[in-house]
Amino acid sequence: MALNWNEIRTNAATFAQEYQGERKENAEAQSFWNDFLKVFGVSRRREGKFEQKVSGLGKGSGRGRIDLLLPGRFMAEHKSAGEDLDAAYAQALGYAEALEEHERPQFIALSDFARMRLYEVSSGDHTEFPLSELPNRVEAFGFLIGKQLRRLHEADPVNVKAAEKMGKLHDLLEASGYTGHDLEVMLVRLLFLLFADDTGLFDETDVFYDLLADNTRKDGQDLGATLGRLFQVLNQAPDRRQSTLPAHLAAFPYVNGDLFAEPIQLADFDSRMREMLLEACTVDWGQVSPAIFGSMFQAVMNKEERRRLGAHYTSEENIIKALGPLFLDDLKAQREAARGNKGKLQAFLDLLPRLRFMDPACGSGNFLILAYRELRRLELDALIEQQRGQQVLDISQLLKVNVGQFYGIEYDEFPSQIARVAMWLTDHQMNVEASRQLGQNFVNLPLRQAAHILHGDALQNDWATHLNLDADAPALARLYIVGNPPFVGGKKMTALQRAQVVATFGGTRDAGVLDYVSAWYLKAAQLMNHAHRDHPALPVATALVSTNSVTQGEQVAPLWGGVLNTYGQQLTFAHQTFKWANEAKGNAAVHCVIIG
Repeated sequence: MALNWNEIRTNAATFAQEYQGERKENAEAQSFWNDFLKVFGVSRRREGKFEQKVSGLGKGSGRGRIDLLLPGRFMAEHKSAGEDLDAAYAQALGYAEALEEHERPQFIALSDFARMRLYEVSSGDHTEFPLSELPNRVEAFGFLIGKQLRRLHEADPVNVKAAEKMGKLHDLLEASGYTGHDLEVMLVRLLFLLFADDTGLFDETDVFYDLLADNTRKDGQDLGATLGRLFQVLNQAPDRRQSTLPAHLAAFPYVNGDLFAEPIQLADFDSRMREMLLEACTVDWGQVSPAIFGSMFQAVMNKEERRRLGAHYTSEENIIKALGPLFLDDLKAQREAARGNKGKLQAFLDLLPRLRFMDPACGSGNFLILAYRELRRLELDALIEQQRGQQVLDISQLLKVNVGQFYGIEYDEFPSQIARVAMWLTDHQMNVEASRQLGQNFVNLPLRQAAHILHGDALQNDWATHLNLDADAPALARLYIVGNPPFVGGKKMTALQRAQVVATFGGTRDAGVLDYVSAWYLKAAQLMNHAHRDHPALPVATALVSTNSVTQGEQVAPLWGGVLNTYGQQLTFAHQTFKWANEAKGNAAVHCVIIG
């Protein structure tokens, strides 16, 4: 039975690990290429030849031997570690020219164990990568299993340019009159499709690109209808699909998760919009960083916001400043203490899915994304130790940490949608990592769990209700509140914001001098007090990022008097003033503290 791409990627990870550090061509070259073909389910014995003799090479003896040849398709030349691959390619081309025409390869691969380089002979295009990257590059070798090669050149990595491409698409759609909720849902769905197309969430990579390139008109007139039909298919279980569904749509899996369930008004595209979407497909969305999600999608807001991207998300480094002392440092210490001890190891693995996290000002979800990523990595590290020497029977039964442990509240609808989808994308990134480390493919489709992201006002909603705290507390081990509430100074708040702060502090006269973020500190203290009173076995801890004004002057007494005295909390850690820094252009000049 033919292997699917995710099985091939898992095989490639095992192969890359096995040959890591190998150096001598003569000793292991044949084993290397034999095992390489097995990654793709190709039998060298049936289809290929080692040490194929060639003659008529010109100078010298005029004879040589090809390391591996699959006649008419593929040639491989192997060298010892560090040897010149340019010279190896020249040698391989000489061999190819000396072959009968029907035997000449379409592709030539070179390797010195540490690197792999692949050439398309007709065009001379090539790509090179470390052997460790093979699981991410297996599609380049799709010709081995009869797949058409769409492109061999390197995709651009995700960066600000990717955000700008999506921003331009947003602008074109908006200028045409396609606006509001429908536009936001459309863009979030496109984000999911672009990411899935590059990362193996869909078994076939580039299946979305192929749909756009091969099955829509160049003028874009049918693109909106094609996307609308695709959204329906992605929301249909296989047993509900018609047998006559066209192959270019049937190639997509069932996604579920409500992502494609809501009917929206379809957009009318033109040739420029279609071209912009195709350009977005050429970005390597598989390299997307959780730290850039926020800025990436801030870029599709209005142009004024786009000019000051730096004000809207925190860098990964700064997020870790909050996550580390809040929970991550402690969990890492527990993981180390469990090393080599089966009982402690199992207890650690049992603890992780009983943790709950909430960001009450989650924006596009950066804090939640990184917390989830780090929790999954701790779980995977423990599982690798636990499963060492055993055959993993069902990886899905081992992975217990899930996106359903994560909660958020966000005032703006668009970022709240992004946060929910971004958690799914991060989940897939971590499933890919787990598949490669544990040697068994796992793709979490259809989506069955989602992060609980509430689109609403954090100061008007009850946090305990959103967390389902009173019902779920007995099953929880710990609850963590973390985030980066909005920075609005006391003198710049709207009348509504000032009224919210005063109301949160119970009408206290001094509350009028407080910054907007103070209300989040007090709401957290109220939740912690509620948990301590009604669920004393459930520890709760909070870490919030804010401007350093909350630790200075007239704000200190009303804010910290309420948090520490009225609600009985205590400070557990703090980062003194540091300058806000992130990876976006237009860096915001804000001085912050983090207080736990």
